[in-house]
Amino acid sequence: MFVTPGFAQDLPPALDTAHTVEDPSHGGGAFPPFETDTYPSQILWLAITFGLFYLFLKRVVLPRIAGILEVRRDRIAQDLDEAARMKEEADAALAAYEQELAEARRKAGAIAQEARDSAKAEAEAERRRVEEALEARLEEAETRIAEIKAAALSEVDTIAEETAQAIVAELVGGSVDKRTLAAAVKAARH
Repeated sequence: MFVTPGFAQDLPPALDTAHTVEDPSHGGGAFPPFETDTYPSQILWLAITFGLFYLFLKRVVLPRIAGILEVRRDRIAQDLDEAARMKEEADAALAAYEQELAEARRKAGAIAQEARDSAKAEAEAERRRVEEALEARLEEAETRIAEIKAAALSEVDTIAEETAQAIVAELVGGSVDKRTLAAAVKAARH
């Protein structure tokens, strides 16, 4: 604070810095921890305080900290054991899953092969049935063709005889005996 010389008498005695009087009760010496007269008592109280603090730490604080650390260590060990057990269970479950998956794939392959074999057998049976039906129709058609051919051949002789008779009648102008004509047609065919 800035005090002008004329106003110093108006200030209360505590703020009056111009006239400072030392109080004889304060001792005007050095800082007490640095005074050599009090070293022995300071060292004694330091040793007592340090000893009490050491005992407090040894008997109260350190056992609690050790207990807490032991509980945490046990909990961590339990958690690690539990994690290892769960990992083993997960590995076992994964192995069982993979085994079941392989078994399901094998069964699916077997079912698919069985279905293919069944479909192939059914197709083969259907093919045989169709072939048998076609063979039966073919035999029937061949029989009918043979009958038609035989009928046609039997009529060919008749037609040949009639045609030969017509040609002889046109060319010669007379008629020929039917037996002679039939023998001539037979001889020409063979």
